[in-house]
Amino acid sequence: MAKLIYDKEGRLLFTKEMKEEYTILMPQMLPVHFGMFRQLLILEGYKVDMLTTNHRGIVDEGLKYVHNDTCYPALLVIGQLIDAIKNGGYDPHKVALFITQTGGGCRASNYIHLLRKALEKANLEFVPVISVNLSGLEKNPGWNLTISMLRKMIYAMMYGDLIINVANQVRPYELQAGDTDAMVERWEGQLIQSFQRGRGMNRKQMRELFDQIIADFAAIPVNQQEKIRVGVVGEIYVKFSPLGNNNLEEFLLAEGAEPVVPGLTDFMIFKIFNREVDVDIYGGLWLKKKACQFFKRYVEACQKDMIASLEKSRFRAPGTFEAMHQLVHGYLGDGNKMGEGWLLTGEMLELIHSGVPNIVCTQPFGCLPNHIVGKGMIRKLKDDYPNSNVVAIDYDPGATKINQENRIKLMLANAKQLAQQEAAESTQREKQLIGAGAH
Repeated sequence: MAKLIYDKEGRLLFTKEMKEEYTILMPQMLPVHFGMFRQLLILEGYKVDMLTTNHRGIVDEGLKYVHNDTCYPALLVIGQLIDAIKNGGYDPHKVALFITQTGGGCRASNYIHLLRKALEKANLEFVPVISVNLSGLEKNPGWNLTISMLRKMIYAMMYGDLIINVANQVRPYELQAGDTDAMVERWEGQLIQSFQRGRGMNRKQMRELFDQIIADFAAIPVNQQEKIRVGVVGEIYVKFSPLGNNNLEEFLLAEGAEPVVPGLTDFMIFKIFNREVDVDIYGGLWLKKKACQFFKRYVEACQKDMIASLEKSRFRAPGTFEAMHQLVHGYLGDGNKMGEGWLLTGEMLELIHSGVPNIVCTQPFGCLPNHIVGKGMIRKLKDDYPNSNVVAIDYDPGATKINQENRIKLMLANAKQLAQQEAAESTQREKQLIGAGAH
């Protein structure tokens, strides 16, 4: 059994011996993306399980060990991890936990300390916690996020964003229920096999795979029915995680809407860009700024490859990060970067400009920055874009699903009414043009 080793501050380390013996438990945020991330980690020699549990017991565990004034995503992630150790059939002395640290001013940087505190309360202080970060905040002998692994993760992120993009444009219209989900599962498997063979990990191969993925989803038989498109924005975990947003995308589908969910790539570019902004605003090493610019350009180039592939197809393509950055000028400055910062407002603007004025803004309890750049900007957007139809939905341990869904139903009713008005106005304009032509 691996020996427990602590650093000089008393932090339990994840050692090389633990890498051989321990199973690392990883919370799930994006099912497709994280499934591929897990496989890449396995190929690096780690034993990793992705947690897909989704039940009330997770919230109860979180409330037991985390203060209820803490961010709701922290409560969920910590609750899910502790629930897995207690009830997932694992040997508590043979598991480690993954958690991300952004390193910014958001309270998410402190989730790792909250998790360790919760483990102590649960008498599980012998479970090591691994910080996944790009800021060098914590290091462990048995964990190393190499440049090679990071590059592979970027490609997996691009594939995940593309699959989610096209799947969301097909699923609401499929003639045979389940075709889209089957195609998602098929491509997840094919990409994992490609990773195992060392393929799909350069831009040329990535572009080829993009075209193949798009062609396969385009071949799924669909109807021509028009549906209300609804954008989903908000705090990153609650925006993406079915556990965090009470299966929001499933609910929108059941209500006859088409979910439009901006991808993970813009968020990652935003986080890199923030490091560059730090140097501009607060000063720092020019070398750090140059390194961030190089990294950012690389991810943006991959994003543009994906956009180019989509633009060749019948599918709608998202805009570039830079285009969204331009849209937010005049609303928020680059220094507004806590949590999702100006990116959240930028995503709403991008959705409105791309013909998706109906938006659900997911607001987790305890996230002050998210409320400022989300709920706080709705009135300004309404003034500038009268057709915008944005509803902020609060997610917290005490919020009832029925209240959340009723507020979304009201937004959908408004969306349908606006669509009918626009159709009537369009018909009236056509009649006037025909009448003018007759004279």
